[in-house]
Amino acid sequence: MAALSSHEPATGALLWQGETGDVDGEIAAARSGWAAWAAKPVTFRIETLRRFANVVRQRHEAFADILARETGKPLWEARAEIDSVIAKVDISVSAYAERTAQRRLDSPMGSRMALRHKPHGVLAVLGPYNFPAHLPNGHIVPALIAGNAVVFKPSEKTPATGAFLVDCYLAAGVPDDCIRLLLGGPAEGKALAAHRDIDGLLFTGAARTGLNLNRLFADRPEKILALEMGGNNPLVVWDTPDLHAAAVLVVQSAFATAGQRCTAARRLIVQESLADGLLDEIAKILSRLIVGEPHADPAPFMGPVIDNDTADQLTESFLALMMQGGRPIRHPERPVPDRPFLLPALIDVTKVAEKPDVELFGPILQIIRADDFDAAIAEANNTRYGLSASLISQTPALYDRFWANIRAGIVNWNRPTNGASSNAPFGGVGWSGNHRPSAFYAADYCAYPVVSNEADAARATIGIGLRDL
Repeated sequence: MAALSSHEPATGALLWQGETGDVDGEIAAARSGWAAWAAKPVTFRIETLRRFANVVRQRHEAFADILARETGKPLWEARAEIDSVIAKVDISVSAYAERTAQRRLDSPMGSRMALRHKPHGVLAVLGPYNFPAHLPNGHIVPALIAGNAVVFKPSEKTPATGAFLVDCYLAAGVPDDCIRLLLGGPAEGKALAAHRDIDGLLFTGAARTGLNLNRLFADRPEKILALEMGGNNPLVVWDTPDLHAAAVLVVQSAFATAGQRCTAARRLIVQESLADGLLDEIAKILSRLIVGEPHADPAPFMGPVIDNDTADQLTESFLALMMQGGRPIRHPERPVPDRPFLLPALIDVTKVAEKPDVELFGPILQIIRADDFDAAIAEANNTRYGLSASLISQTPALYDRFWANIRAGIVNWNRPTNGASSNAPFGGVGWSGNHRPSAFYAADYCAYPVVSNEADAARATIGIGLRDL
């Protein structure tokens, strides 16, 4: 088996080493174990997952530490992510009861109609590197509660966090043939997705990968496919007197987690008359923003991006926007040689004729000035993606127009584009997903409905269409 290693992006230090896994072996183990798990009462599975939440509570600081070091995100943010891992259990229990509960329905002639849900079987989960505990956990917990077995492949950039997460499941009593850890890179991910013995795939990651998975599953209608992808998310600022508050929301939307959130604002569309004042306020905040390693004191607002290759690609993307006519306001400077720290960058692309519709997954915000609110909405919708959008405005009528016309699965008002609640559905349209919202609605794709018309004894007559005896 090939070696797999993980390095801390903030320091370059070796964090973890392991070996790539056996795709066939992991799927075979899950296939052998899922039926017994599915046969357990749902109360048994729920209590097992509640024990998992307790295990994570007990290991909270160690879990947050390894997550922070492996991703580079500040320790305070890593701790918040572990809190979300714990909270996911109670949320998933509530979602299971609401979305996939057993029900009795009215039925004629003394029979009864029953609605129940069955698990799919063996589900593959492909996790991302930006929230390597919370996002895969958001698939795994509802999948296990529903009675599925899971083969989980974490991102090759965050294997240590994935391994820690699976250890917590096992310590809580989830059978080891129902939660399998598959370590590896793109080759193992492709083999897992294409394997004939999985019953579905739950994916969080880049749109290009999601599109390839969609093609792969095109002739496999018997398998469930849930795609949670990215966004080229717009943030519109219009008719608002408090430019400082607006600037704070812009910074939170664009630069939290070093811009490595699928809901991060990529495009700031601002009323021309407000643009200069707003950019001044943003500049004041950015001049005070601390960018540093996870355990720094004082605590940083954001850390590095995931690795040097990513930082190089983002810098090249910024230069490409400049070559197309973009006017740089703040460059994505690299303050630490050979490390992937990027300072927040701003570029005015108002006069770029063909704006590239791509997700720049990092701390780069594109500025677009507009004179007319309808033009601002049209610009906001000028994307193949459709995940998150937000309006900052003091005018309710503008929000009504924005909500009615914007094309996104998450539409916010005077709030950041990011920070979605796990108590609500999470997903988008276009290249942001395939109409399989996650978070509270993850229960929907972890089990399928079965309707039964039932009676205690066989009673039947044919009242028409028979010849007389």
